[in-house]
Amino acid sequence: MRQEQQRPTGVASVDDAPDTAANRQAHPSDPASLRPKGSFSPTNFSTFASFSSPAYRVFYGGMMGQMAAMNMQMVTSSLLAYRLTGSTAILGLTSLANAVPMILLSLYGGVVADRVQKKFMLLGGQLAFALASLIVAVGLLTGYVSAEHGGSWWVLIVSSVLQGGVSGLVMPSRQAIIPELVGEKHLMNAIALNSLGMNTLRLLAPAAGGFLIDVVGFAAVYLCMTGLYVFAALFAALLPRTSPAGARASGLAALKEGLRYVQAEKTVLLVLAVTFLVVLLSMPIMTLLPAFTEGVLHVGASGMGILLSVSGAGAMVGSLVLASISNKKRGLLLMAGTGVLAIALVGFSFSRWWTASLVFMVFVGLGQTVRQTLGSSLLQSYTEQTYRGRVMSLMMMEFGLSSFGAFATAIVAEAIGVQWAVGGLAIILAVLCVVIVALSPRLRRLD
Repeated sequence: MRQEQQRPTGVASVDDAPDTAANRQAHPSDPASLRPKGSFSPTNFSTFASFSSPAYRVFYGGMMGQMAAMNMQMVTSSLLAYRLTGSTAILGLTSLANAVPMILLSLYGGVVADRVQKKFMLLGGQLAFALASLIVAVGLLTGYVSAEHGGSWWVLIVSSVLQGGVSGLVMPSRQAIIPELVGEKHLMNAIALNSLGMNTLRLLAPAAGGFLIDVVGFAAVYLCMTGLYVFAALFAALLPRTSPAGARASGLAALKEGLRYVQAEKTVLLVLAVTFLVVLLSMPIMTLLPAFTEGVLHVGASGMGILLSVSGAGAMVGSLVLASISNKKRGLLLMAGTGVLAIALVGFSFSRWWTASLVFMVFVGLGQTVRQTLGSSLLQSYTEQTYRGRVMSLMMMEFGLSSFGAFATAIVAEAIGVQWAVGGLAIILAVLCVVIVALSPRLRRLD
């Protein structure tokens, strides 16, 4: 029987290889190989070390375009669905429509990520996202998607299905390409910088989206999102080709091979289990936020955008800290971030005061980014390169699971109110966080 891994594995860092011309040519994405020896760059600072790689900078530019659109959509799509129907159940249904295809296709997306050029997956995905946004924009511009057409919210369901399916196929490639661009040594730094960029946009894009909705309407925002996805596609086209890991089995056999690998690697299985648990209990807030802003706090679209933006501010702080620290005690840090998230969610759920709600949302953002960044970096560090795409496809299922959790929570909220539905889950998460730390020495030892 194969021995369990005792230390992180994966793509060997080219920083550990001899500084020879052959090695520099063989690893063009390595920062050290892209500038003369002894040269200075502002990216030499450890916090921004991954920006030394030109390939990673191109990837980052495309990611910023995509995340700007997605963060605007966090405000736009859920608020549009709520204003069209006034139902938290419909909010949950739009989430479910996104989740089902994502979960069904994400495992196959992991197989594809281990086989093909990931840049082509990213390029096709951005164009498909643009199409999904354009469908809704056309519906709004023609006047079909409106409160006067009672069943027109089906257009939002179709858009959600398309985006969920594309996300399931593409997101494993987007995660698995990062170590191929920066190497193992800078992996956690690159993931943290990724999170920093996304959270910077969480600070700006939702507020901009909420403001644009109030000023120019939903259609203009959807057209803006379409343009941002096209912008991201242009960057994806500029990415270099990388070397696929080359899963030997085909189709279903490759998928089963990946699942057997996860089952055998106890550390990978543990991190995935913790991730799924936290997602199910914490993420419904993002889908049900309109019910808080419209029914509890009474702050409208602009207020919802501000709440999402301040959560992005907290997340930025967490990302900067994680980008600057070493790979030590990551298991304990993961659970510490989860604890902060749980406590902040309890406070936000039962708050009726605007200022207090803003403060709690800062810590919600901080806890979420610590949980996401450390979960992703631990999985990639402890996974062999050959299986990385398939393992990350399981990680990406968290987005689908969050939608299932949001749907179930939305149904419960119809009966007991959104505050107790979301707050009750947060209380359970806080208790489980303490239990997991106490009973899992393996997790406490993870570096």
